[in-house]
Amino acid sequence: MIIANPIFDTVFKHLMENNRVARFFVETLIDEPIESIALTPQEHTYFKSPQTIAESGLTSDELEHIKLLSIVRFDFVATIRTADGFKKVLIEIQKARNAVDLMRFRTYLAEQYKRKDMVEDGGRKIEEPLPIITIYLLGFELPETDAIAIEVNRTYRDLIAHKELRVKSEFIECLTHDSYVVQIPRIEGKTRTRLEKMLSLFEQKYFIDDKGIIKEYRYDVDDENIRRMVEILHHTGIDPEQQKEIEDEWWSNELLESMITERDKKIEMQKKALEEKEQTIQENQKTLKEKEQTIQEN
Repeated sequence: MIIANPIFDTVFKHLMENNRVARFFVETLIDEPIESIALTPQEHTYFKSPQTIAESGLTSDELEHIKLLSIVRFDFVATIRTADGFKKVLIEIQKARNAVDLMRFRTYLAEQYKRKDMVEDGGRKIEEPLPIITIYLLGFELPETDAIAIEVNRTYRDLIAHKELRVKSEFIECLTHDSYVVQIPRIEGKTRTRLEKMLSLFEQKYFIDDKGIIKEYRYDVDDENIRRMVEILHHTGIDPEQQKEIEDEWWSNELLESMITERDKKIEMQKKALEEKEQTIQENQKTLKEKEQTIQEN
């Protein structure tokens, strides 16, 4: 079946706006049963503030031609079913196509720690900060590991007794968080487990166009939730208006990457020129010192 590539923000947005798909996606990745999930108002980040312009290293004139910053966020409030009952958490999905976006993850995460939500406490509803789970979908590879999907889980340790603590503290849970990282370029399209079947949709192969927007999904579908995801991606891929949105995003990313590449080349040239200047200065100083020594000897 022909489907749109979900690595694009425009495409991924259509998936996450479907409540059933969002629930299945998060539940499959964190491997915990989700009782309910709700998408909070989603946020796209634009190249507008002086901070984002400074972080990108590009001028405001250059950024005027770029539609979106290549990072998108989806925030969910989810209720997870545990052995001890139900736990309400904030799930933040951040997706980026370029390594240059990494530092912005920290800024967005700091904003989430400020958020509060209504929770049940002894039959009363009170406003409290929620524990956070972050999911990072990367459109680039981490050089340190070739693992496709990574779980970063926290443990409590008693530093005096040197043993793991089998407890959870509400105070600690609200100040720390678990993370999940997916390296999209490393997805191989294997379909042995439910997680691999879901991630196979993101595999960067079998494209039928030169932009990597539309591809052929070649795997059998035996899961109803994945079937629904395939249907959404198929509709997105054949709809002319949505194709135009994806192409606009593609051009924005291409322009951004070419500008950053050009910027890096200029920085490298300036660095090289500076090193050559330093070397010339050192050689001149050496020559001057030799002349002074000759004068002293004479």
